Amino acid sequence: MRLGLLSTANINRMVLAGARASDELDVVAVASRDRARAEAYAQEHGLDRAHASYEALLADADVDGVYISLPNSMHVDWSVRALEAGKHVLCEKPLSRRPHDVERAFDAAERAGRVLAEAFMYRHHPQTKRVAELVRGGAIGELRAIRAAFSFPLYDLKNVRMRPELDGGALMDVGCYCVSGTRLLGGEPERVWGEQRLGPTGVDTTFVATLRFPGDVVAVFHASMDLPSRQELEVLGTEGTLLVQAPWRVDFGGDALITRGGEVEYIEVPEADSYRLELDDFAAAARGERKPLLGRADALGQVRVVDALYRSADSGQPVSL
Repeated sequence: MRLGLLSTANINRMVLAGARASDELDVVAVASRDRARAEAYAQEHGLDRAHASYEALLADADVDGVYISLPNSMHVDWSVRALEAGKHVLCEKPLSRRPHDVERAFDAAERAGRVLAEAFMYRHHPQTKRVAELVRGGAIGELRAIRAAFSFPLYDLKNVRMRPELDGGALMDVGCYCVSGTRLLGGEPERVWGEQRLGPTGVDTTFVATLRFPGDVVAVFHASMDLPSRQELEVLGTEGTLLVQAPWRVDFGGDALITRGGEVEYIEVPEADSYRLELDDFAAAARGERKPLLGRADALGQVRVVDALYRSADSGQPVSL
């Protein structure tokens, strides 16, 4: 598969490294709204072609699919334009904070007969699959509660994550991982309650949420851009707890362990490149070999929770889904 990069965002470096390790996909082109920037980027990373506009990349007949790493507010519009141009689309998370926009994007994918996938890379790591298997297999008894966290300090108020018009904010940037992880283990929540602390630019710099799932399972998470760096996922059951120290950025390193009756069992997880596995899945789906791991149903479940959490934070009341 021949992939084009729609923007020169920093996250591209992880995708480029994953592509270099993959036998399924090559990155062949990049687009920027600045020709000199695109050309310098292509030369730095050994890409065949540089385009001076996003439209030019979509018109490139030698590109099969695009990876979209634009600011959040631009994800859906450019996904739709790429799909209508006949390209498969891997769009960086979160696809959107608005359910109707996610519907619009997947409707465009279906009309075009192309693949659209939301790029939650951690979902492709074998650690994530193993954690879900252990919980569903009763390794900690019946699931009762989930606790998740993802935070980092961000001081640059001009960063895209700090701009409300670009759909920035802690929930969109890192809280979406906590939403995804709790949904993976608990299913789709029935009711959510969100609280946010707004920063000087007007985006949520800290977001705290409670989610109630079927079977009386409760999840709590905090996501922040003004707290020290931290990631964690703890799953509590009637017979034990499962702690994952690096659930989202697995490459940062950390253990996964189960505690039962005072005994600690370390879970063996093979090393893997989440981005390579994500790209391999995308390429296989584009070839029609299988459906993408993260398709329409997951993206809609995700955005409905994010939307409900923002509505809850704005109203000060719980929101039912």
